[in-house]
Amino acid sequence: MTVPLPLAGVRVLALEQMQAVPFATQLLARLGADVVKVEPLAGESGRAAQPAMIDGSGRRAGATFLRYGSGKRSIAVDLKDPRGRDLVLGLAERFDVLAENLGPGRADRLGFGYESVSERNPRLVYLSITGFGRDVEGSPYARWPAYASVAEAMCGAYEYARHPHQPPVLNPMGGLGDTGTGLFGVIGVLAALRHREQTGRGQLVDVAMLDAMLSISDVVTNFWSMGLRREPDVETRVPYLLTSFRCRDGWCVLQVSRPHQFERLARLLGRPEWVGDERFADGWGWHDRWPDTIRPAVEDWAAGYGMRDAAGRLADAGLVAAPCYRAEDVVHDPHVAARRMLVEIPRPDGAPDPVLVAGNPVKLSAVPDTGEKRPPYVGEHTAELLGAELGLTADAVAALNAQGIVGLG
Repeated sequence: MTVPLPLAGVRVLALEQMQAVPFATQLLARLGADVVKVEPLAGESGRAAQPAMIDGSGRRAGATFLRYGSGKRSIAVDLKDPRGRDLVLGLAERFDVLAENLGPGRADRLGFGYESVSERNPRLVYLSITGFGRDVEGSPYARWPAYASVAEAMCGAYEYARHPHQPPVLNPMGGLGDTGTGLFGVIGVLAALRHREQTGRGQLVDVAMLDAMLSISDVVTNFWSMGLRREPDVETRVPYLLTSFRCRDGWCVLQVSRPHQFERLARLLGRPEWVGDERFADGWGWHDRWPDTIRPAVEDWAAGYGMRDAAGRLADAGLVAAPCYRAEDVVHDPHVAARRMLVEIPRPDGAPDPVLVAGNPVKLSAVPDTGEKRPPYVGEHTAELLGAELGLTADAVAALNAQGIVGLG
């Protein structure tokens, strides 16, 4: 018996580009939603990202698009032409969700703002992701364009993590400001769909990238409010160990936050005399003694171990540690393989190695893993969708294509 996916029957029209909304709609697609990607005739901007490959239609497919394009359908429409806009508005009347991240105010200027679309489809759930929210009166930055780095910088995370007398490390986790915001977008969409079941009406889900990053990096402002305030170019003193150390083949991270954890570390290192020593009486002492006492002992112990072995021995002793993996380490990690957290996209350009993209982190016990579908070509499903949804004949679609209003993959 075929098991239905949880979001089977939910239809999403995605006016999306680059990362934040494409990440959100890919997760919705992996959970069973039918996601239709609305693109310009040349394709959305993520297709132009670098590095890139050539897809089966002979066009360039950039890394950003490949990461977030699987399992979707594509319709290519010129939204600057009123006839193209009318086609997409017609589709919006038949969908459950419209998701957009076109930039501050652009959806409204094109005629796809929440008020205009919801008037035609009151049951529509409308997800809007912007850098600073849709309320232009509420934020002085509402009209600023934003990439992930903007939200990450303004939430305080870069300065919080910056080493003294060093510049900030930018995008340390790739586009966290985009993917983190996309997760909140998915939560909002699911909540709004549930609310629609109760009320019969859709609503606007307004998610700002800066808001999302303030939530994700809440330790920055929380610690500040409790007195842990860093002076510029002075290392922050904290009452715990959260640090790194060298092993034979790389680095490990170690976190010691509780007295019993420090006792376990001392015994593992063969330093039982540290237990009861006033220098190590609390986390402040651990932090102060890390450079001159604790770290040399840890690195002397770890010198004979690879990073995964060292982390494993620390974990066996009840300590919180992990190897600091390089990309190739992640690719060959047994956990990643067991959980199918890297999936392959075949390369039509003839290169021997497949493109790897992150798998679905949401594992449902009653729903089997259905595998990945390749990302769509630009406009690959234009004729299919306009025929099935709006009743256009093949000749009518061909005429629109000849006039440059739609594109066919």
